[in-house]
Amino acid sequence: MTNEALPRTARLNAIDMTWFNDDMVGAERGSILKYSGARIVALSSAVNDIPAGILGREKITGDGRTQVPVFIDGIYDCYVLSESAVTVGQGLMISGANVLSGAAAGDALLGRIIGKALEPVDAGVPTTIQVMINGAGN
Repeated sequence: MTNEALPRTARLNAIDMTWFNDDMVGAERGSILKYSGARIVALSSAVNDIPAGILGREKITGDGRTQVPVFIDGIYDCYVLSESAVTVGQGLMISGANVLSGAAAGDALLGRIIGKALEPVDAGVPTTIQVMINGAGN
């Protein structure tokens, strides 16, 4: 994959969660994850995915691991592509595989917010900015 999140601060809370497809799919460290069941995570892939957090270590296909560490807080460099401008402090949501975009007010009520933008983004301009991940989905 591309555009994995890069940690900028110490990550504090790693939670072991079940990898969605047992051992059949791998992923890079820093991949943005979504929930696909109760404490089950998968790679983010589409608009409106419910965020689970950031993958804490590489998941190698066929390595026998079915649990992965998921970080739910910290500051990360994340790839953002938003149709509208993003302001500092605005909530961000998943809009594709390792891609975030600006969220609307109602998205917080639906659990779609993964974190807050710490830098502004111009409309339609793909860029990497610092994002505060805060208890994914809150």
